[in-house]
Amino acid sequence: MNELLSSWHEVVKHHDAKLLKTILDKDAVFFSPILFKPQKGRKKVMIYLLSAAKMFKDAQFHYVKEIVGERDAMLEFNAIIDGIHIDGVDIITWNEEHKITEFKVMIRPSKAIEKVGEKMMAHLQDMSLWDKIKLKLS
Repeated sequence: MNELLSSWHEVVKHHDAKLLKTILDKDAVFFSPILFKPQKGRKKVMIYLLSAAKMFKDAQFHYVKEIVGERDAMLEFNAIIDGIHIDGVDIITWNEEHKITEFKVMIRPSKAIEKVGEKMMAHLQDMSLWDKIKLKLS
């Protein structure tokens, strides 16, 4: 398995903010299935990815397929939140330094998008999460 993807799986498994910081390019961009505007910069991308990891922690989240290229990968995942089955894809692009430059998430069906949006907003508004993230970024 690609070293970067191995690190990504460790981030997902352990919610490791320090490791995430090391694999994200400083100019990384996050494309959300919920937000219209891309989120730019390592700190913003970290906030969204760590919030998603927290949201999926108890959601039977697991990757079911990986398609890996030279500098990109698509990781298909499944999860269940509040009885809603979620099918999604993480599309990850990295540079020659093996740092993630783009992270795009796509989710289906529409009920899943609504549920993920609801849960993500709750996690993002949780100030204790913001404080923990700020501490880990220092």
